[in-house]
Amino acid sequence: MKTYDFRVVLEPDEDRWFAYCPVLEGKGGATWGYTREEALRNIREVIEMTIQGLVEHGEPIPEEPEAEVRISSEPLASVTV
Repeated sequence: MKTYDFRVVLEPDEDRWFAYCPVLEGKGGATWGYTREEALRNIREVIEMTIQGLVEHGEPIPEEPEAEVRISSEPLASVTV
């Protein structure tokens, strides 16, 4: 098993929040929510479903550049597969 950390970007958009994972955006890694917390819950679910689909189809899982210590001002979503 391996744990993958994905950077998540949250942006306010009129009356909702837009959330996306830059490394997975081309594979559908984007969603929204009416609150910041809802958008974070939704993007985590989207990331998990996207990774599950990649694994089921034998496709490689995109990775962010690795670092021994990760410091981020943006939210991270972790998925273990």
